Amino acid sequence: MEKRKFAVTGHPIGHTMSPFIHKRLFELAGLDDEYGIIDISPQELPLRIGELNELAGYNITIPNKQNIIPYLDRLHPKAQLYGSVNTVRNGEIREGFTTDPDGFLKSLAACGISLAGDVTVLGCGGVARTIVYEAALAGCSLTIAVRPEDVGMRNALIADVKEKTGCKDVNACLLSELSGKSGLLVNCTPLGMYPRVDTIAVDDRVISKYEYVYDVVYNPMETLLVKKAKANGSVASGGMSMLVWQAVVAHEIWDGTVYAQADIDQLVEDSAAEMKKNF
Repeated sequence: MEKRKFAVTGHPIGHTMSPFIHKRLFELAGLDDEYGIIDISPQELPLRIGELNELAGYNITIPNKQNIIPYLDRLHPKAQLYGSVNTVRNGEIREGFTTDPDGFLKSLAACGISLAGDVTVLGCGGVARTIVYEAALAGCSLTIAVRPEDVGMRNALIADVKEKTGCKDVNACLLSELSGKSGLLVNCTPLGMYPRVDTIAVDDRVISKYEYVYDVVYNPMETLLVKKAKANGSVASGGMSMLVWQAVVAHEIWDGTVYAQADIDQLVEDSAAEMKKNF
């Protein structure tokens, strides 16, 4: 049987963990498929869409998560809601999906964190948008804290979420004004990311208020925020699990594969070691 071909596409895309993670997932499923990297800029996309259509499926990263949509036949409801696609299943119908939301939810569940009650989100960029929408859909009480220069973007996000989900319980403040609540704190800022591993978005007083802390930053695997939260006795996790779980969801879409929890836990650890070694 001829090997199926898959890939991740984006621009620039030299530093990506996708091949390592997806190749391992194919191996765990007993499949001998190929997974590569295809660097395509937004300007090249119209000329190279045929190259992507020849694949069995593919993943999309920045900056083409929105640009790919006109070339697809159908969008999954979550992809429609977010206006963003990171996974495509080719065939008679070319369908676009976003696996980030389910990747986040599965990652939370894997480390014993439920998306309920009070949720505080730091930042308002692309990843924050995913977390805010999922928290709103889950009926959470939301607080979004940002830097002064991001207030306009935050307000637009709040208006969008209220309109599309019907959620009314959304509060806003600056990072410097955050006093903290019991519940879940999610960092969606780049603070703490390698090489600036000594940076953090909020102070110890705020961190100590939360039972659960999730940092979407995955390099390093344990950011300063995660370390401080664990030292306080909170349940805390970094973003490598979300990166792996969103890839798992892509394989569920492509092949309906079901993976053992222990295998995914090991893949999270192995991916962190691979990232540390190469990036």
